[in-house]
Amino acid sequence: MKPKALVKALLVLFVAVFMLQPNATADGLKLTEPQDSMSKYGKDSVTCVINISLYREFYRQWKASNYESPVIKDIINPWRWVFQNCPLGSENTYVDGVKIMQYRIETEKNPAVKDKLIDTLMMVYDQRMMYFPNHYRTGVQQKGNILGRKGVDLSTYDQERYEEAYNILRESVELDGDDSDGTVLIYYFRSVIKMARKAKLDTTAIVDVYDQVIDILDHNIIRLNKEGDTKWVENYKNFKGNIDATFEPFATCPELIRIFKKKMDKTPDDVYLLKKITSLLSRRDCQEDPLYINASIKLHKLEPSPESAFNIGFLMLKDEKYSYAISYFDEATRSEDPDRAQTAYKLLAETLRAVKNYPRARQMALKALELNPNDGAPYITIGDMYAASAKDCGNNDFTSRVAFWAAVDKYAQAKRVDPSQADAADKRIATYSVYFPSLETIFFYDYKEGDRYSIDCWFKEETTIRAAR
Repeated sequence: MKPKALVKALLVLFVAVFMLQPNATADGLKLTEPQDSMSKYGKDSVTCVINISLYREFYRQWKASNYESPVIKDIINPWRWVFQNCPLGSENTYVDGVKIMQYRIETEKNPAVKDKLIDTLMMVYDQRMMYFPNHYRTGVQQKGNILGRKGVDLSTYDQERYEEAYNILRESVELDGDDSDGTVLIYYFRSVIKMARKAKLDTTAIVDVYDQVIDILDHNIIRLNKEGDTKWVENYKNFKGNIDATFEPFATCPELIRIFKKKMDKTPDDVYLLKKITSLLSRRDCQEDPLYINASIKLHKLEPSPESAFNIGFLMLKDEKYSYAISYFDEATRSEDPDRAQTAYKLLAETLRAVKNYPRARQMALKALELNPNDGAPYITIGDMYAASAKDCGNNDFTSRVAFWAAVDKYAQAKRVDPSQADAADKRIATYSVYFPSLETIFFYDYKEGDRYSIDCWFKEETTIRAAR
């Protein structure tokens, strides 16, 4: 007999044998404990190989029918034998087993049987972790990933076992960290909320885990952006949106302040906690509360950086505490991030303008322009200072108006390099052009329109003589 015919005959024989057996279900399975001498195909390797071939053939047919064919009934017995007798035979036993059990759970009407099927599904995950703890291609541990899938399924199929699901999902995220699956993070966060609602966790856990999972998602969004994987960037943004929406009822500023105040009172010098407070309150637009300001200042004292100085400077500027803002923005200009340093110079210039220290403000605005020549905002700041000090730059009707020419020049330059500043620049040009010297005044002082003129005030500028219109 030819080899192919022999294999076919064996398959027919085993199908007949299994069809004569009573209907076996996966419900009665028990975990197969590892044995030192256990081979890949178990004690009966021939039977193992044949059963793998049998169930896989039926499984392929079922999959080809979009998991609708009644051949699912023929899969159970050979799959069950493989699961029980040669657990090392193939990792597909567990991958396929999950799909088989999910189908049976979703189509089962009897609640008691459904509960047993859920237990079996959990067992499939457990046995996979036992025998295939590492990914077959990379060799990297996959326990965290498998636990995540197990926790998601338990949360989906039996909501009464929420505490068990929470513990599974927590361990998954602890193991996988930044590699955690987005769906697992969503279900983990939901399980924390349920635990808190059932008074099995303090509500502070909701905030802690929210911060944890958002950090993981942000890490992956940055990584995927660098890799140019736009599809998965969108997926992770959707995961983040889902978690943000779930967190919304717990994310009110009063509630966050209440939780964090209690924590900060206990450990006021905990740098990790201070970073969490400033990060999360900033993310939720709760910077107005004194707790945020106090945490920011405390963090800066314990772990000073240009970034923390920038945050405090911004708060001080909003509160019009200009001397403090100037000090912090000055520190922030030393940031290694050129964009952050440039913004710090801009805000430092604005703050110095507010206290009428025009010479130094102009100096800082020019430094901002060195870092980004295409940003029109510093030109607007310089123009505003020229216009505000025009009267101080002369002692007659002509010289006390020449600074308006220089101001309008800066506004024109702002919109030329930065179209986003066009509206602000045009409004100022319209406002200050009317303050130019009149044509009569220009003639009176022996000048004419179009001549070049040197302004010598607290600033020096070359400009063009123009008459008010």
